[in-house]
Order: sequence, then structure tokens, then C-alpha cells
Amino acid sequence: MASIPAPETTAVVVIETAKRGVTAQQIMAIIPAEIRATVKLYLDRKIRQWYSRGDGEGVFFFVNAKTEDEARAIMETLPLAKEQLMDHRYIPVGPLMPLMALIGPEARSELRPA
Repeated sequence: MASIPAPETTAVVVIETAKRGVTAQQIMAIIPAEIRATVKLYLDRKIRQWYSRGDGEGVFFFVNAKTEDEARAIMETLPLAKEQLMDHRYIPVGPLMPLMALIGPEARSELRPA
């Protein structure tokens, strides 16, 4: 099978969870400032989307960044990060691999104009 090139990074998914030993009370004391700062990053188009995990164990951010370092620099401006209460995992993402590569050679020939 031919190698499919990696997609261009168009965002970085950041998974944020509380560090071991951090209490809900510690987090809740910072949450008002965290919300204000997160909304500002959203309005500045630095954060594209954010979601709570279904299990209540953290949040996911879709950060408008081309690299993990760029996303890290954005996330480190948030109050919870400044207080070092959260762990962050950074995952670069991009568009689904070229669709032509996914549909296979047979379907490609069907798509060519006659």
C-alpha cells in the first residue's frame, strides 16, 4: 500500500486534566478567571472550540495553532496553567487524509471525466 502523507496541522487538540493531588476546590477558586481568559482567547480566535469530557475528568480545546509549541504558548496564558494545576496533552490534527487515497483506485477511475 502506498504511503499517505501526513496532513498539514491546522489545529492542536489540547486535553487538559487536573494534576494528581489537585482538589476541585483549588480549581474552582480559579475558574472565574479561567472562564474569562478562555472566552477572550476564543474571541481572539486562538481557541476554536472547547468541550467538557463526558466523564467529568477535564476538557478538550481545539487551539488554532500550527505546532504544539504554539498551542502550548497559548494555553500557558490561562490561569489554571499559570498556577500549575493542570496537565496538558497536545495532539496536532489536520484535515482527513486526501479523500482520493481513502476511496481506492477503483473509485478514482469512476470519478475521472469521460
